[in-house]
Amino acid sequence: MAQQASANGLPTRRLGKTDEQVSILCLGGAHLGRVGLKDEPEALRIFHAAVDNGVRFIDNAWAYNDGYSEQLVGKAMTPGVREKLFLMTKNTGRDFARSKSCLEDSLTRLKTDHLDLWQFHETNYDNDPDWIFERGAIDYALEAQRAGKVRYIGFTGHKDPRILNKMLAKGFAWDTAQMPINVMDYFYRSFFHETLPLCLSADIGVLGMKNLGGGVSSAKIPDDTSISADQCVRYALSQPITTAVRGWTTMQQLESDLAVARDFVPMSSEELQSLLAVAEADAGDGRHEQFKSTRRFDNPIYREMHGLPVQGDQL
Repeated sequence: MAQQASANGLPTRRLGKTDEQVSILCLGGAHLGRVGLKDEPEALRIFHAAVDNGVRFIDNAWAYNDGYSEQLVGKAMTPGVREKLFLMTKNTGRDFARSKSCLEDSLTRLKTDHLDLWQFHETNYDNDPDWIFERGAIDYALEAQRAGKVRYIGFTGHKDPRILNKMLAKGFAWDTAQMPINVMDYFYRSFFHETLPLCLSADIGVLGMKNLGGGVSSAKIPDDTSISADQCVRYALSQPITTAVRGWTTMQQLESDLAVARDFVPMSSEELQSLLAVAEADAGDGRHEQFKSTRRFDNPIYREMHGLPVQGDQL
């Protein structure tokens, strides 16, 4: 993936056919909100440090931390900040009315009059693509785009590449797609193999998430060699994606990723194969990527929407 140097400290890459140049690191809203629930000043410090060091792509979702993640970023919108950002959040709605309500809430919480990117969140269930198109959610997204409230439209999912592929097959001119990209994904229910090529062929900007593979930093092979978080992030950024969505809960994590991303050089083919060889021993059965094989990582809103148990760790 071609990238450009940036005066603000981090390389940028082209976001598909939008032709926007965005930072190769994206601040994840879910984790930031969890920090803020415990220590809001620290969360705001992480946010501003990220922005000051060139992280200008901001991830969020209506559903994160019962709306607090968006409210927290809204508090960070001090004079001059919004203009620096490529601001994204995600829509919980699967119909027209819920989508409209979500967008109105998000704009209010984020203290902005428009989003740079609005994505359909957690398209994780087989009927989600049909609901989005048959119940009016996509119609409202287009209405919001025409009204200038949304610039670009995309979708996300972490469960199964078949479902994201169904979104791609709807014939809509998607601007972005957000999906797991990590060394474990390479071997198990793989978005890298099954969905990423379809996005690239349609010039859809790909946002890579869950870069640590749900616990990949603890993966080991018999000689006790482990995979580090830095290696995971470097692996993700070595793929043909636009940005890596990263959830920072400490300044140390942010600084570590910034060190990887500044003057970023992709892994060589030899480095990639060596890292994949380490991951393969633990990757094939999905033990780390439980966000694909269980409902434990699905937001309760979507469980309830599909008539499934909301509480507990039901599979």
